[in-house]
Amino acid sequence: MSPLFTPIALRGVTLANRIVVSPMCQYSADRGEANDWHLIHLGHLALSGAGMLCIEATAVEPDGRITPGDLGLWDDATEAALVPVIAAIRRHSPIRIAMQIAHAGRKASSHVPWEGGQLISPADGGWVTHAPSALPHKDGEAPPLALDIDGLKRVREAFRATTRRAARLGIDAIELHAAHGYLMHQFLSPIANQRSDAYGGSRENRMRFPLEVFDAVRAEFPADRPVGVRVSATDWVEGGWTLDDTVAFAQALKAHGADWIDVSSGGVSPLQQIPLEPGYQVPFAQAVKHATGLPTIAVGLITDPLQAHQAIADGDADMIAMARAMLYDPRWPWHAAAQLGASVNAPPQYWRSQPRDQKKLFGETTIGQR
Repeated sequence: MSPLFTPIALRGVTLANRIVVSPMCQYSADRGEANDWHLIHLGHLALSGAGMLCIEATAVEPDGRITPGDLGLWDDATEAALVPVIAAIRRHSPIRIAMQIAHAGRKASSHVPWEGGQLISPADGGWVTHAPSALPHKDGEAPPLALDIDGLKRVREAFRATTRRAARLGIDAIELHAAHGYLMHQFLSPIANQRSDAYGGSRENRMRFPLEVFDAVRAEFPADRPVGVRVSATDWVEGGWTLDDTVAFAQALKAHGADWIDVSSGGVSPLQQIPLEPGYQVPFAQAVKHATGLPTIAVGLITDPLQAHQAIADGDADMIAMARAMLYDPRWPWHAAAQLGASVNAPPQYWRSQPRDQKKLFGETTIGQR
């Protein structure tokens, strides 16, 4: 049996295998509310055979949306809109459901990617953004407002309230988004955080607010359900956040009760220089895992089943998260299982699709048709 297809327990939640459908922004919500697109998108990915499906970055307040189309969970309406989506998944799939909760900070109020992704001014229907410091993400953009103590409290309590709603929806796991240049990452990186108070300056100070937010989330989520964190292991910019910083942050998160670290990179500066190649971020997951002992998720240009298998077999990571590759091939886990001699869960309506030489792909024999 390939270790990619062995179970893993995270607190009281057990995943059937080590494949995670990564959170992928769809920019298709209505005032933060999920709709038919989310039912279709998440519904078909729930039939992928992966061990866990993570709902896209979900804003904790309207001003925390990357775009006006971002999914949110900040009031009764946004909560109610997710009820039928989650209920449909539960009816037809045993997949575990996670939710990534987030605040975009200075990267908020932007056009959707297929319309350029540029900052939208308040005059054009956007809003004033907030960040650790009044530093724009790109030259020429309007600077964000630096969060004061009341603002920090507001954001922290927004994460707390969203977590309560997620728990009420029956979400199995929470992932706090502290990567890709969004608000938590902005506090961590000296590129975005130039505060002179207790939340800026030293690495310990820059870690303070993300750790406070993590504590608020962990306290509100049921003790038998896991909470993980996505991080950017490096900014890929001279003078920015580094892998050594990430290891220190992961060690602190472990002490605060984190259940996994999802290790990505970049996003805080348009000056980043990323050497893209297959599996280029796996060594970051390996470094965090070996330094902390925490379960890690590896991401980034992992598309080949043997590549994913090897990352788990070598102990570089405990799970593999698939994003674009899963959009391109929503049955990637089926095909990986067939190649690696494993089996996956699939709805009985699909059992007859298995190839004749893969009689046990779905754990069942091929069925006929009347």
